[in-house]
Parts: sequence; C-alpha cells; structure tokens
Amino acid sequence: MAFHKKEEFTQKEQDLANFAKAMSHPARIAILKVLAQKNECICGEIVDVLPLAQSTVSQHLKELKNAGLISGTVDGPRSCYCINWKAFEKFNSEFSFLFNNLKTKNEKACC
Repeated sequence: MAFHKKEEFTQKEQDLANFAKAMSHPARIAILKVLAQKNECICGEIVDVLPLAQSTVSQHLKELKNAGLISGTVDGPRSCYCINWKAFEKFNSEFSFLFNNLKTKNEKACC
C-alpha cells in the first residue's frame, strides 16, 4: 500500500510546489506571456500564436486555471482567459521570502 507523504509538509510548501508544477511547462509560460501582453485573450487567439494544437492549448489552460493562475469564462464556443494577478503576487511574495530565507541561512560558502 502506498502512502502519500504530502500531508507531512506545510500548506504553504504544498502551495508553492503546486504553483511551480503549474509553471513547469514551456507552453504554459508562453500562454502566460500571451495573456500578459493582451491582458485578456480568447483561446483561439492563443492557438494562433503557439505551435500547438487547440486541444493541447486547452489542456494547458485547464492546468493553469486549476492552479488558480488564470481566470476564465466560457460563453458558448468562446473562452476568455486572463491572468490572476493576485495569485502571482501571493506566490511572488512567498517565493521571495523562501529564497531570502534560504540565502540567509546559507550565507557562508559551501563547496
């Protein structure tokens, strides 16, 4: 029987890991760049600028939305997405705190 050890970590650690996982594909980075540039986008427009099939773009949009990094509305065949800047601000702050904390604890040269 397999045991999941995720529960042994803090919620903040789990949230940061989920954020990093959602950002871990170059297509998702490209999608976020397109959304940031246009501030709002329809899925079809994203497909036009990326070298990916519509179904692949939809899957990446789904992953970004599930992670809370984008918001979207579906109106019939149209889907509009935009970046959830509050989520990015939260994770930016938490990653900055983590990196600064790690650096402070390891100021002396290691190797």
